[in-house]
Amino acid sequence: MEDLTDVYNELIMEHSMNSYNKKKLEKADYTEIGHNPNCGDEITLEMKMNGNIIEDMAFIGHGCAISQASTSIMIDTLKGKTIEEAKEIIKTFIEMIKREITDEKELEKLEDAIAFKNVANMPARVKCALLAWHTVEGILNGK
Repeated sequence: MEDLTDVYNELIMEHSMNSYNKKKLEKADYTEIGHNPNCGDEITLEMKMNGNIIEDMAFIGHGCAISQASTSIMIDTLKGKTIEEAKEIIKTFIEMIKREITDEKELEKLEDAIAFKNVANMPARVKCALLAWHTVEGILNGK
C-alpha cells in the first residue's frame, strides 16, 4: 500500500508543475498580490464572485513548489464555497500549519489541502504554504 505521505507529495508536485489554476481570470471581481520577501515567492490571486459564492479563482506568479502547489490546491478547495465556508477552511488550514489543530476529523474539511500537513515540521516552508491562504484571507476580510 502506498504511504499517504507519498500520495501527498505526488499531489504537491503535480500541482506545482502543471496547475490548471495558473492562468489569468477573465473579469475578476477581486485581485490581490501576495509576496513572500524571504524567498521571493509572488502570486497574483484573482477571484470571481457570484453573490456570496466563490465562483472562480485563478493565479499567476512564481515561486517554490510549495507556494505554487498550495495556491493551486487552495483554489480547488475554495471554489464553489460560500464566503463563510471559505473563511472557516482558511482558518483551519492556517491552524493546521501552525500545529494548533491536529484532529483528523477537523482537518477533513481541508480536502486535498491536508497534503500540506507535514509543512508544519518545516519552519522554513511555512510561509510558502501560507502565502496564498493569507492572500485570499485579505480579499475575504475586505468583503
